[in-house]
Amino acid sequence: MANLFNADNAPTEEPEQFVIGDFIQWKRTDLSTDYPNTTHTMAYVARIRAGGANEITISGTNSDSDYLFTSNSAATANYVEGHYHWQLEVTETSSGNRIVVTTGEWEIIPDLDVNNADPRTHSEIMLDKIETVLQGRADADVLSYSINGRSLSKMSPDELVQWRNYYKKELAMHKRKELIKRGKPTGATISVRF
Repeated sequence: MANLFNADNAPTEEPEQFVIGDFIQWKRTDLSTDYPNTTHTMAYVARIRAGGANEITISGTNSDSDYLFTSNSAATANYVEGHYHWQLEVTETSSGNRIVVTTGEWEIIPDLDVNNADPRTHSEIMLDKIETVLQGRADADVLSYSINGRSLSKMSPDELVQWRNYYKKELAMHKRKELIKRGKPTGATISVRF
């Protein structure tokens, strides 16, 4: 593997995921012909899936005729964990006009060096919570309460089982993607011998 701190070794595609606090960089070499960096600027603008005011901007710098995008460890340490949607914006320097040339998604994952980091995926967290509720349901069979005119309703066991099955499928898909990413067999391949 090449030294990824060296800009000459920067990948030519956006990362799909990165860890909070990591130095990240990549190049766009495919847009220089249509949008020369002498007359245009580029920036990635990302927003977390849940919405809100969190916005990440990573501006490109000139790397010969290409665009180099970097975010240092100090900057990414302040990123919030989650799933982000991004767009790559190109601005024409002379007019100030902007267009979005492409969009995509990032997964920003927690740094396991941080004491309160939870390495579980959303599916794993939800599955653990549902399993805990199902286990406790054997002792508490009341589905709704009413106290002083306020009421509270719980999910039925059937609803919990449906959600448990949903999150089991989500978790299985996530694990399959991780195996594929690492070049490992997923168990979905059928081998035939002649």
